[in-house]
Amino acid sequence: MQKRTLGKNNLEVSALGLGCMGMSFSYKPFPEKRESIALLHAAVERGVTFFDTAEVYGPFTNEELVGEGLAPFRGKVAIATKFGFDLNPDGSHGPKGTDSSPERIRQVAEASLKRLKIDAIDLFYQHRVDTKVPIEEVAGAVKDLIQQGKVKHFGMSEAGAQTIRRAHAVQPVAALQSEYSLWYREPEKEIIPTLEELGIGFVPFSPLGKGFLTGKIDENRTFDKTDIRSSIPRFTPEARKANQALVDLLGEIGKRKNATPAQIALAWLLAQKPWIVPIPGTTKLHRLEENIGAVAIELSADDLRQIEDAASKIKVEGARYPEHIEKMTGL
Repeated sequence: MQKRTLGKNNLEVSALGLGCMGMSFSYKPFPEKRESIALLHAAVERGVTFFDTAEVYGPFTNEELVGEGLAPFRGKVAIATKFGFDLNPDGSHGPKGTDSSPERIRQVAEASLKRLKIDAIDLFYQHRVDTKVPIEEVAGAVKDLIQQGKVKHFGMSEAGAQTIRRAHAVQPVAALQSEYSLWYREPEKEIIPTLEELGIGFVPFSPLGKGFLTGKIDENRTFDKTDIRSSIPRFTPEARKANQALVDLLGEIGKRKNATPAQIALAWLLAQKPWIVPIPGTTKLHRLEENIGAVAIELSADDLRQIEDAASKIKVEGARYPEHIEKMTGL
């Protein structure tokens, strides 16, 4: 597995990470715990060294799972987790809103360290910008945790360019985690140039469009009401039918490269910048191996031009989130 570096302070990780959220959050039915732990072990055996979780996934259960599953590999893998939501201490109910107060950040760090069974959090992201707390205070609180040895690197998620600049001036940001894929290209306007200028890595979540870019979801697929995609405008049957053209394009390129649509979608992301590290999530071994296979696929300048030309003619239909979730982003 190739390695890539996030930020300027030598956070070296595998070129492809593993998003662990779906093992216990958002995409029911969840696998048995032993299956998820076996998948985490399989990922490490295949060279993955970068794993993504958050206290809000569950809440708390995903960090516990990742902590248990990766305990044998302590010191050999990087675990990223996140703070920034107001949660009940017992984990009941979902987030009541954002909370990035310095006191809350400290509480989350201590609790996450215990659940993850580690001495220091490799990458600690602010999960969503909290408009009630100046970003300088947030960055300052994480800086204190870094000085105390409890956190190694500071990250942000779904933050706008100016917010990133203000935070970075207080404590260097190692990585931004935001949605980015062939069917959500908003970061190209302002975010990617800002990250390039400041030397910040980019960790795209939903790099396969929540599964759509794999080519396995057509207009006839139904989603259980517990599946987050059942409430996403981009996943209505009409939108899926309209958006199929993008999957067809990936399939055409894939045939030439002897690759799947998912592999082309990930290879395209990896080809954009050498400091981009996608974190596709999966609960299945064959999907993990398929995703890892994308790292070896070389897309030529000509391939990339062809994808760009064809993609520019395809209008993606439907919003990426329901409005109440979109409002929680800091863009």
